[in-house]
Amino acid sequence: MNKFILTPVLLGIAVLVGACSTVPKSTTLLEQTRVDYVTAQNNPKVNSYAQPEMKLAGDAMAQANTAATGDASLAQIDELAYLAKQKIALTQEVASQKSAEAEIGRSANVRDQMVLKQRTNEAEQAKFAAGQAMMVAQAAAEKTAQAQRQTQDAQARAAQLEQQLKELAAKETERGMVITLGDVLFGTDLSRLTQDGMGTAQKLANVLQQNPQRRVLIEGFTDNTGATAYNLQLSERRASAVRSALQGMGVAPERISTLGYGEAMPVSGNDTAQSRQLNRRVEIILSDANGKIVPR
Repeated sequence: MNKFILTPVLLGIAVLVGACSTVPKSTTLLEQTRVDYVTAQNNPKVNSYAQPEMKLAGDAMAQANTAATGDASLAQIDELAYLAKQKIALTQEVASQKSAEAEIGRSANVRDQMVLKQRTNEAEQAKFAAGQAMMVAQAAAEKTAQAQRQTQDAQARAAQLEQQLKELAAKETERGMVITLGDVLFGTDLSRLTQDGMGTAQKLANVLQQNPQRRVLIEGFTDNTGATAYNLQLSERRASAVRSALQGMGVAPERISTLGYGEAMPVSGNDTAQSRQLNRRVEIILSDANGKIVPR
């Protein structure tokens, strides 16, 4: 049975909490990362096969916890927690892979001993056993090579996604990656996408087609010019226009959700033409790898 071990990192947290007169800040991501860290600590494979990686994860976890007890903003805390979470995930992955490789090695050793014993009893039987062992070894090598190819493919897909999001000028937020379609990508006071707007939609469709586990939430916004009801309808129509474009480009409708907020939630004041133009926008939130989108 695994049991919780008070590590230097967690002991440091306790000391900092006791020493500070203010209540430490926390975020959902930080709490999740702490749980992941404890899980990794209690994983015997980590202790056997991934101690250097666990040390790096512990250092990153300590930085996030220290930020939570200091003057860091929630965004800074989340950034450090995210880095720690990635290092913890890498630790778990390294431990699992090395454990699997060790198990293959032990299995191969047992087979070799059996073959050697058979050779002492009967030469022909030894030859047959040796041939069988070679086939098994080749299968194990192919399995390892396949795992490596899968890892390389995953890394290549991640790099491709990063480049595609960069081309879409996506920004990372606490809700995930957000792509903003400005007012210039729609006809004036219309919900129809311009040619440039369709080009942007096609890039997003490519991302979704290459990452079938991801979904999008499309949110429409306007400035405060005109009637509130009209602005709400316009924001909904613009969000729906993007959804229709994506569906026309092969994205399944169940992967797309839309919301219209009208003149609510401006990103700039409405006192100048430039400010109002910034508020006339469509924001597209890309889900995480599990299809989850953080609600407002």
